[in-house]
Amino acid sequence: AFKAAVLIQQWYRRYVARLEMRRRCTWRIFQSIEYACEQDQIKLHNFFSYLVDQFTPSSSKERDFISRMLVSGESYKEAELEKCCDYESIEVPDSYTGPRLSFPLLPDHATALLEAYQQKQQLHARYVLNLLHETRKHLKQLPNISHVSTCYSEEVTVCGDLHGQLDDLFLIFYKNGLPSPSKSYVFNGDFVDRGKQSLEILVILFTFLLIYPKEVHLNRGNHEDHMVNLRYGFCGGLSTMSRALCKVHGKKILRMFQNVFCWLPLATLIDQKVLIIHGGISDTTDLNMLEKIQRDKFISVLRMKKRKESSRKPEIQAINGESKSESDAAGNEAPARLSLQPQSAQAPSTANRLEFSRWLRQTVQEQMDTCRRLVDISESEPEEPTYSSMVSLKDVDEPCWTRQEEWKQILDILWSDPMPQDGCRENKVRGGGCYFGPDVTEKFLDKYSLQFLIRSHECKQEGYEFCHNRKVLTIFSASNYYEIGSNRGAYVKLGPDLIPHFVQYQANKTAHMLTMTQRQGIPVALISRVEESAFRALREQLFAHTSALISAFKAYDGDNTGRITLSNWATAVESVLRLGLPWRMLRPQLVRSTQDGMLEYKSWLDDLAMEQRSQEHIQSSLLEVIYRNRSNLETIFRIIDRDHSGLISFEEFQQTWKLFSSHMNIELTDDGINDLVRSIDFNKDGNIDFNEFLEAFRLVKQCP
Repeated sequence: AFKAAVLIQQWYRRYVARLEMRRRCTWRIFQSIEYACEQDQIKLHNFFSYLVDQFTPSSSKERDFISRMLVSGESYKEAELEKCCDYESIEVPDSYTGPRLSFPLLPDHATALLEAYQQKQQLHARYVLNLLHETRKHLKQLPNISHVSTCYSEEVTVCGDLHGQLDDLFLIFYKNGLPSPSKSYVFNGDFVDRGKQSLEILVILFTFLLIYPKEVHLNRGNHEDHMVNLRYGFCGGLSTMSRALCKVHGKKILRMFQNVFCWLPLATLIDQKVLIIHGGISDTTDLNMLEKIQRDKFISVLRMKKRKESSRKPEIQAINGESKSESDAAGNEAPARLSLQPQSAQAPSTANRLEFSRWLRQTVQEQMDTCRRLVDISESEPEEPTYSSMVSLKDVDEPCWTRQEEWKQILDILWSDPMPQDGCRENKVRGGGCYFGPDVTEKFLDKYSLQFLIRSHECKQEGYEFCHNRKVLTIFSASNYYEIGSNRGAYVKLGPDLIPHFVQYQANKTAHMLTMTQRQGIPVALISRVEESAFRALREQLFAHTSALISAFKAYDGDNTGRITLSNWATAVESVLRLGLPWRMLRPQLVRSTQDGMLEYKSWLDDLAMEQRSQEHIQSSLLEVIYRNRSNLETIFRIIDRDHSGLISFEEFQQTWKLFSSHMNIELTDDGINDLVRSIDFNKDGNIDFNEFLEAFRLVKQCP
């Protein structure tokens, strides 16, 4: 009996270990593909930004198009946003049966909104714009770092990424209760993208924010970014939703969302002891700087605009006392008319701080007026003072940071991840932010007298995870993120003692309906299902890089036998995909048949092609290109579609083609561009939809 018990125990341990290994491998596959996709988005954005920087508009119309094509680091003008938010001119038809909002909002409005969304109803465009208008007004008065105290409520609930998964938000409210004067919430960014109900989540959160401004706090995440939204679905989903609500107002709604995102606070501090940020920190993170940054300047933090930095160089030279002749002698060519040297009276002595401050503001205002006249920009209407502007005015003694330093501060707290090793290094896996080690965390906590950090940004299998000696807590609230059963969601509750209490869940309707007997087999079944989904995604990645893989395999096949060793196969695959995966461990799931430890790589690639080939019988080489570039093509389509209508107009296509032609030194007349765009418009409706865009790409790739 004793021997039998030992054998059973050994068998069970091996079985559990194999399950855990399968789960970890599956997790690595999903995360590697996700982060590689984020790298692609940053590269694509950098490419378009480079085109914009090198393109010289020949007319005011082209200049306006380029300025709107990629959102610059500057905030929208107040007058333009007021025009976008003209909700009072929008009529709600009598046939509308959805929820209705009136301001100021009351708890009953939030309850009605939740019930409407549970019944798959939608909020009319008028109410969406009105809500965004009021939310923006409220956010503008908030500091960059919100302060929360457990003295006023028994506990504070912190939620992580939701990513458009409304069922998870409903489940949190069901388990933990709705926001109220006695129940505070902090939502730590990434409300949108990937999921299909981003708009609903934002409407609910903004509604509760306005009803309970002291109890509901929202942090900005890396997905509250216009350029990230272009790739991951919020822009596309919102334009579809807006067309269903009201065709003519989709562009206005999206524009307002972009501006509201840049006004979201950057962090939350609980009892001056627990800091909540979306991504992480770096060895240069400075809370004093973060408190004073004018956060609305950074609509997108994916890339710092070189053009904006270069345009500020004359101002810096003027402040440093460099003359125009000196800068020209150094090789900086500047038009003679663009002189930003102070033309007012000589600067007073810095001993009289008030007089010097007054002179400095007057000089800067004169220079701004000169710049507006030179670039033909009219001065926008005066804005109401914001928290950031008031801080800037009253703290004239504080150091003046460069735009690059401010941008890096925001980039690091939105995009960074912790690592187990000491130090701080560039986060090349994501393409933005950094990796920070336990030593960086310890120094940061000691510097600001903090107990620990709460961050999100990374999906965790259990919904939460401690690292850095339990000084960094990752909380992730989107369950079933990669696939049904892939992970749990979680939220954390903090009381006056600041001891974290976790609640885990899985918003899976199918699992809730199973009996206890059926649930006993769920772990194995779910692991198999998630594992199958992960390997399917990985095989798609392999197929999308067929041409590069063949070249890599041939480098190890000197005799041209068509066969390579499995070790060389693993090395070659990693050199092409660069996903950092344990290919030797994954090989049994990817390579089904070998002879004498050798792989016939051509037949293996043919098998991959057979799996991916569509019913339209597209040739394998073409399908490979479409698989590899589809996400990029969707993003490019959304960038060109500047009004986010889901259709590219002839004018939008013409202006974009001028960008490409100037970059590739291709001369093409306006008539030639018109002929080209008409040839892509297959159904002759005067617009190009995504299917036509993709079809044109397919036809071009088929041409010899």
